[in-house]
Amino acid sequence: MTREIVIRQVTIGGNRPFALIAGPCVIESERTTLEAAESLKRITADLRIPFIFKSSYDKANRSSVKSYRGPGLKEGLRILARVKKELDLPLLSDVHRFEEIGPAAEVLDVIQVPAFLSRQTDLLVEVAKTGRVVNIKKGQFLAPWDIKNAAEKAASTGNTNILITERGVSFGYNNLVVDMRSLPIIRSLGLPVVFDATHSVQLPGAGGTASSGDRQFVSHLTRAAVAAGVDALFMEVHACPDKALCDGPNMLSLDELPALLKQAQEIDRIVK
Repeated sequence: MTREIVIRQVTIGGNRPFALIAGPCVIESERTTLEAAESLKRITADLRIPFIFKSSYDKANRSSVKSYRGPGLKEGLRILARVKKELDLPLLSDVHRFEEIGPAAEVLDVIQVPAFLSRQTDLLVEVAKTGRVVNIKKGQFLAPWDIKNAAEKAASTGNTNILITERGVSFGYNNLVVDMRSLPIIRSLGLPVVFDATHSVQLPGAGGTASSGDRQFVSHLTRAAVAAGVDALFMEVHACPDKALCDGPNMLSLDELPALLKQAQEIDRIVK
């Protein structure tokens, strides 16, 4: 059994029913961000699923210098703070640079260390020092047992409120696969495990100047991960993924989310 981590009104771990971390990949506008958050709050409230809203203010690791990155730190955090205030939702977003950590910690409930930065010792330590919950995305280049070292770096600060997110591993060129054995392996560390169902179907760099993806497989991997006993699901969702400014090919449509979550709940009840 994994430890329980309390994030405002949400508790993740301890063999509880899964929680959901979800939202658009990146903040596209204040209006669309609030609309997405409102929709997700309604969907999860109806299904009684604990919910954390996620969206990025800056995607610093895009494939091309021409890719849309978001509104930036100051404006993005302002928008996220409005989501938090008006909808009373806990927030998660990712940091890429040291100078972002302080301002982000003033707004966010969970600070995410991106997969590409999951071995960066000083970044992990500084994020953990904020006292916020830390979500470490397992790098696409790491075996599941390797993530223990990243978790220990964060925990060395005394902050043990750590989540680990599985998002697939590189398999040849422009492809990711998920080894479902990784989920119980990581859970054996005693840390709550989150499964990123949308980045796991990403095809990194396959679009030439952008990543592509196979969103048709999101539901299959979600059901498999819940059957493996994960503590939370991570999904990037959008009202119209085909028109999204970032990661559209691997994002799930908001319209498809309720049915998938209901299926996941049925599986979760059997497993737990």
